[in-house]
Amino acid sequence: MIKIFHFYGGVHPQEAKISRGVSIVDAPLYPLYTVPLAMHIGAPARSLVKVGDTVLRGQQIGEPASFVSSAIHSPTSGKVKALDVCLSPQGTQLPCVVIESDGEDTPAEPLPPIPDWRDADPDILRKRVAEAGIVGMGGASFPTPVKLSIPPGKSIDTLIINGVECEPCLTADHRLMLESPKMILEGVELVARILGVKNVFIGIENNKPDAIQVLDKEAAAYTDPVIHVLPLHVRYPQGAEKQLIYAITKRQVPSGGLPADVHCVVQNIGSIYAIAEAVIHGKPLYERVTTVTGTPLVSTGNWRFRVGTSYAEAIKLAGGLKEGASIAKLISGGPMMGMTVYSQSIPVMKNTSGILLMAPEEVHQYTSKACLRCGRCNDVCPMQLMPGILSVQIENERFDDAQNWHVMDCIECGCCAYTCPAGRPLVQHMRRAKSEVGAKLRAAKAAK
Repeated sequence: MIKIFHFYGGVHPQEAKISRGVSIVDAPLYPLYTVPLAMHIGAPARSLVKVGDTVLRGQQIGEPASFVSSAIHSPTSGKVKALDVCLSPQGTQLPCVVIESDGEDTPAEPLPPIPDWRDADPDILRKRVAEAGIVGMGGASFPTPVKLSIPPGKSIDTLIINGVECEPCLTADHRLMLESPKMILEGVELVARILGVKNVFIGIENNKPDAIQVLDKEAAAYTDPVIHVLPLHVRYPQGAEKQLIYAITKRQVPSGGLPADVHCVVQNIGSIYAIAEAVIHGKPLYERVTTVTGTPLVSTGNWRFRVGTSYAEAIKLAGGLKEGASIAKLISGGPMMGMTVYSQSIPVMKNTSGILLMAPEEVHQYTSKACLRCGRCNDVCPMQLMPGILSVQIENERFDDAQNWHVMDCIECGCCAYTCPAGRPLVQHMRRAKSEVGAKLRAAKAAK
């Protein structure tokens, strides 16, 4: 029996997964799609189209602009109405392609399927992942082909699949595991072949016994590699990459390090499913499953949205607001790590795992006070940082001190802010410091 280890810290927020029993539904075709050219970490893609061009569903409309970048594909057929900018969930402006649907949804020629992928060269499979524009779909949106390209001097012996979905309210990965287990396991086998590993683990929190049972039954047929389905303790942020690696292998990723430093690669369930579709069916990544949820909504659920669908259309598809209901917060993602957004025109992107509406009575109005020195944030920080001290440093703009106190190791899980009795915006302070330190490091690198 494989032993499951406890990571340090963490919290137990209310799960509120009210859409877990709702099957995935394909969203209808909309007249307009605003497709960002930056749905990934790294350089925005370069547009391959101009205003007035006719495009087809699945046609590549953006090419990677650097090694860390990703291809972009059209969500439907129609005409390019504009090359413009749109808002991201972070409030920044992104270059985008606005596509006016022709209502026909005519597909482009698919990427050539690779039927003999079990015997294919790993480089061919990795190239397909890049052609399909696949990124991390759990939130980080790191380009997957880069993650599957192991740096010289590094070696990988363990592949970990993140089926934890520990973020409250979100159920997209849960439904995908229940409804498409065979495709997910083929995706697991594909990635194992690319990496050349034999140790494969699918981690799922044990509050999803149905998903554990379904995947465990299907995984029993796999012998090369053997795929272990592991029930994990329910504790947020169990799905964070470094915490998941420790829970399954007891390996600790060093400060400033990457999973490859401890011979591991972690992939999200959604990304694994997209890889299988790209290789087996030749389908690029232009749609994803997203949870639309919250008590103000008439009908919460899980929909397969095409990228570029506005949040307004997604909310309308969920029935809109109940009579007399109002929204205090609209969040892209979940309540712990999601970003509050200020416009329903923001488009669904490759990493949009959820759209959450919160009623006024669910939002606590804290007035930030001075730090009480209670130490609760230290106790729950899964990275073993000292958020209270870091927060004071950041308030006083001592970013060099914050860097020396390892602020760049913060995973922005929100445990510190969740538990703070003084209502201090701790995770927001960490994000600010990481932005300031990151800008300084980039400037220093450019100067060299």
